[in-house]
Amino acid sequence: MGKRILIVGGVAGGASVAARARRLDESAEIVMFEKGPDVSFSNCALPFHLCGIVEKCSDLVLMHPQQFKNQYNIEARVLNEVTEIKRNDKKIVVKNLQTGQEYEEAYDVLVLSPGANPIMPSSIEGVDKKHVFAVRNVVDINKITNFLADNQVKDVVVVGGGFIGVEVAENLKMADQNVTLVEALDQIMNPFDFDMAQTLHKEMHDQGVNLILGDSVQKVTDDAVVLKSGRTINAQAVIMSIGVFPETRLAKAAGLEIGETGGIKVDHNYKTNDEHIYAVGDAIEVYHRISSKKTRLAMAGPAQRQARAAADHIYGIPHNNNGVIGSSVVKIFELNAAATGLNEKAAKASGINYDFVYVIPGDKVGLMPDANPMHFKLIYEYPTGRILGAQAIGKGNVDKRIDVIAAMITRGGTLEDLKELELCYSPWYGTAKDVVNHAGLVGLNLLYGRFKQVPVTCVRELVEQNAFIVDVREKDEFAAGHLITAINIPLSELRDRLDEIPKDRPVYLHCRSSQRSYNAVRALIGQGYDQVFNISGSFLGICCYEYFLDQTTGRAKIVTEYNFN
Repeated sequence: MGKRILIVGGVAGGASVAARARRLDESAEIVMFEKGPDVSFSNCALPFHLCGIVEKCSDLVLMHPQQFKNQYNIEARVLNEVTEIKRNDKKIVVKNLQTGQEYEEAYDVLVLSPGANPIMPSSIEGVDKKHVFAVRNVVDINKITNFLADNQVKDVVVVGGGFIGVEVAENLKMADQNVTLVEALDQIMNPFDFDMAQTLHKEMHDQGVNLILGDSVQKVTDDAVVLKSGRTINAQAVIMSIGVFPETRLAKAAGLEIGETGGIKVDHNYKTNDEHIYAVGDAIEVYHRISSKKTRLAMAGPAQRQARAAADHIYGIPHNNNGVIGSSVVKIFELNAAATGLNEKAAKASGINYDFVYVIPGDKVGLMPDANPMHFKLIYEYPTGRILGAQAIGKGNVDKRIDVIAAMITRGGTLEDLKELELCYSPWYGTAKDVVNHAGLVGLNLLYGRFKQVPVTCVRELVEQNAFIVDVREKDEFAAGHLITAINIPLSELRDRLDEIPKDRPVYLHCRSSQRSYNAVRALIGQGYDQVFNISGSFLGICCYEYFLDQTTGRAKIVTEYNFN
């Protein structure tokens, strides 16, 4: 007889362990236990049923138990919850949720992939009401769609601005709901820095989502939510998506070790402190290869890689555990947003000395009909130039650029490597000097002190201090929108108007995307100016950064007109 492998959880991690183990051992007896009614469903596609992109709820289920049996000889028992691990006997206790019967199963190897549970804070009064939902599985999303239709709901509040919350809000808006998204922090999408997140805030605002930041839900009534600020928002349905916590109850009860982040502690090969028990997926604690700290990462890609590694180790196949870097991508209406590695917040928290590049080049050759600017931020270690992370937002292929950076991080790449990276080029897909090459070159100029910059976040302060700001765009661009204190000296006229630019005080230059202003900075340095600074992000970055803040706080605008063309 082959090994008897029992698996708790039948979605990404559990199903992947089962499939890999079967490929390695045809004689193994493999049984998956799933307390829900479905195995192998698409978690990440759940929100897209809300607007009909995924037409039927049943389409979200990728494999049925009988298919597992017929195709892989894997037994998948749904509606069967593992309630106890008897480590000394190498047995589990299982409850059949349909009959209520409890029974025991013996194992040679046990794999835990129980996932994570949505946070439903008991501190929020009314969080247990029937019109308050979470999004974890196909049953949840089906309940939401049925409730919205049966009760003719028009006002929905989504609580939490992470991946699920943002995607749920987008899809509900596409389904013609009145949507309010409430986020307790000052920004949505934590993988992005505050300056980059403003572009996402503007997109949600422009698409009609009522975005409320820096406030939290205190109470849910039958037809509204009450915020900490005292504000009341109409809501016939509430979707909670403020985060998840690892499902570790079974592991804790069995005496398995829990890590410092609250996830199940595993070794290099995803084995727990019991030599016969492995754990993978959202419930475990993992190693971040850049920060060198423990973390949790609730994503399908890492879960599948962990599952393969665990199955391999069961059969003595070595695994090189490189840790995680946290690569992700999301679509928010007309924008795509991707990130990998460390952002500024994470670099600071890790005590890493860093600097960054913020550029807005075109995502393809400007002559192409669908060319658009791409906001790109690159984080690198100072003084080594080692690439730490990146964020990209735009209408084009941001995932391609971030995937390139993810590969560079994995291989220990530096700005010098990024500068020399040879990538595919066609006017339809990019530019001869791609976005990532461009960022690498700017990073090297900063690293070697060839010019100095100030971040877009400092522009309001510069304006209020009446700093000397030069807008080097052409006159028609300046007329369409500009900083109220800026002086327009186009790059094409710069060398003939040097007498208008002082040498005895700092001079700050910007254009549309920082490219022309960089050339202006270099020209002024060549003319003997030593207090010149390029504004990273330039006018596009300024507008996106200030736009949403102006809408929500009522602060005086510092540009006369927003122009994103």
